[in-house]
Amino acid sequence: MEYVGLDNFARLFADRLFWRSLWNTFIFILVHIPLQIIIALSLAYFLNKKLLMLSFFRASFFMPVVISGVVITILWQQLYGLESGVINRGLIALGLGRVEWLSNPKIAMISIAIMATWKNVGLYVILFLVGLQTVPKSYYEAAEVEGATAWQQFRYITIPAINPTMFMVVILSTIGGFSLFIEPYIMTDGGPLNSTLSAMLYIYKQAFGYYHMGYSATLSIFFALIIMAVVVVQKIFVESEEN
Repeated sequence: MEYVGLDNFARLFADRLFWRSLWNTFIFILVHIPLQIIIALSLAYFLNKKLLMLSFFRASFFMPVVISGVVITILWQQLYGLESGVINRGLIALGLGRVEWLSNPKIAMISIAIMATWKNVGLYVILFLVGLQTVPKSYYEAAEVEGATAWQQFRYITIPAINPTMFMVVILSTIGGFSLFIEPYIMTDGGPLNSTLSAMLYIYKQAFGYYHMGYSATLSIFFALIIMAVVVVQKIFVESEEN
């Protein structure tokens, strides 16, 4: 090993591909987290009602969480297939054209975000469901007496009451989004044109593809600092909303 001082940090700031991978990761997070929270909270809200086969639906939504990420990624890779993919076959049957889900640089990362949402949403459904069940029913009864609509009850009772759960979901989703690796590694290997190259995948390639262990460690430290900064900002924002 050769001591290089701060040369790896200088290389990092001049590495356009790393900044591209970081930008791709932020795009994934900006698509994935809002989509995941909206779907998870909506499903949890309806699963909190008295429905037939409620336990079956709860288990069904949670099932993808416990299945291997590699298996799910390969499954969705087949679904996204350009010629033989089930999704494109369905679009053709409806009279629509094929969509290049994984070969179009403009939508490849969005396609991965949709798949990741499907895989992880079950966990956050359970978390939101637990949070919803802690809200006293007397709050809703009092609101109904006052003539509050269902939306007003949701906006002014449900959302404030589950703020701690919301904060935990946002933090876990953010950390999970930054750790995006399996999906682009298997489905696209960072392509096309590096449009799905995530920061984690880039760090992995530097370490185990090019054997630049020192530079990979530098990227990891810098990336960890970015995650910490984002989480701290989120924490400050949520606490200010609560106050």
